[in-house]
Amino acid sequence: MSGETRAGGGWGRRRFLGAVAGAAIPASAACGTQPAATAPEAPARRTSPTATGRPSGPRPLYIGTYTSVEGGGTGIGLATYDPATGRITGTGTLTGVADPSYLAVHPDGRTLYAVNEREDGAVTAVRLADRKVLGSRSTAGAAPCHLSVHPGGRWLLSANYTSGSVAVHRIEASGALGERTDLVTHSTPAPGPGQDGPHAHQCVTSPDGRHILAVDLGTDTVHTYRLDQRKGTLREVAQAHTRPGAGPRHLTFHPGGRHAYLANEVDNTVAVCAYDPATGRLTIGEPRSTGTGPGTHYPAQILVTGDGAYAYLANRGHNSLARYAVEGDGAELRLLGTVAVAGDFPRQIAFSPDGRLLFAANQRSGSVSVFHVDGASGELRLAGEPFASPVAVCALPL
Repeated sequence: MSGETRAGGGWGRRRFLGAVAGAAIPASAACGTQPAATAPEAPARRTSPTATGRPSGPRPLYIGTYTSVEGGGTGIGLATYDPATGRITGTGTLTGVADPSYLAVHPDGRTLYAVNEREDGAVTAVRLADRKVLGSRSTAGAAPCHLSVHPGGRWLLSANYTSGSVAVHRIEASGALGERTDLVTHSTPAPGPGQDGPHAHQCVTSPDGRHILAVDLGTDTVHTYRLDQRKGTLREVAQAHTRPGAGPRHLTFHPGGRHAYLANEVDNTVAVCAYDPATGRLTIGEPRSTGTGPGTHYPAQILVTGDGAYAYLANRGHNSLARYAVEGDGAELRLLGTVAVAGDFPRQIAFSPDGRLLFAANQRSGSVSVFHVDGASGELRLAGEPFASPVAVCALPL
């Protein structure tokens, strides 16, 4: 069982994985560095960069988890990290948010958004100044597993995994969520081999801001939509299809805006894609190695450095991060090797805002690993012992 893609109820599958993760975490590790907090303290103060361009004080880190599985968390994990050393310090838990398995922040940095990955799916807004929960809105689907904020800051996009649909919500001036403005269900093409239906896994805005791309693992398809920025509605303009059974999971763009990289979970590959900003059409290239060798290792998420020179792929089954050199102005990925993630089942990875640290949320070991990123070589160096956090499925450094 892959833990992410096998046919059957998506929610039951995710609940199973969380239970496995929780059972593997000793109680002391699960709770010792993440004390519960019924009255969360204020966010870490934003500090000015030093002469080297690196912030001089602690920065906020938010950690997503599952709250409805044995050994899971009790809300959004609160922590800070040292931007120089990568050391994480737990500061508590923001309770009152159910199954916040994926997190995103508004472009103005004032509001945090979380999916509520449950059968009756929802999205929740949290004001960061005082960590007040501003309320939740239904996604009109089951098991939302990803969300993102449109760069304009007015629309929240979320992907309902089990339902195979994408929801759009208005973002009010306060950061709170308004009514849902659209819901698009992936009705075509037919499900891929071994799948029981569409499974939307990600929705992301293209670098030009003109198109929304929704990755559907169940139908081996990336859907491209135009977003009406007045009404908050989606209109499909293109589809791109992987080879049958690839199980596309996560797409990220090269900063040049003409290429993107697609992690295929089921067939253990990554593909370079060409992107046409004028039409929104994505052309998926030939599958490439994930650096894990034979077998199925369920690649999860791929990132590209801000200068477009290197890319990193989280391989969950292999418990590694693959490193690629990006060549040909984004048109090529050259595998350089892998590094052990120092945890079990790296579900999600993220850069610090300055790009000098990479965070990996390890679901089954209940930990967050931090790596220093060498800007010249792209090499990763582990920054001390991983930080214990119950069923860590998302790490969001600010």
